[in-house]
Amino acid sequence: MEATYDNKARTWTMLCHLSALIVLLGIPFGNILGPFIVWLFKKNDYPTVDGAGKESMNFQISMSIYAVITLIIAIGFTPLLIGLLFYPVVAAVVALDIIFTIVATVKASDNVPYHYPLTLRIIK
Repeated sequence: MEATYDNKARTWTMLCHLSALIVLLGIPFGNILGPFIVWLFKKNDYPTVDGAGKESMNFQISMSIYAVITLIIAIGFTPLLIGLLFYPVVAAVVALDIIFTIVATVKASDNVPYHYPLTLRIIK
């Protein structure tokens, strides 16, 4: 029975991270909603889901803030040509989001807690 608990906990913990990629299907703020829904329904069942869900949501909120700020700067300063320098930054933010989400999912599959870099700790 212990192994079953560990496998289920690991699966739900992985989903806390992996569900953030639902945004790639075109669901607005799916990167935040995916982890939030998994966390909301499974946080009381598995302690690892509680920690991973908060970590994932904090990271996704942080990356959304960074992406919006850099996009606003890029669009706002495009007439001055300075904004063109920020489009690669927007792409880098999106790429880092995907890469760190995959890394966190792999770590969760190994039962290793993962702390995302560049994260604002909004949800405690």
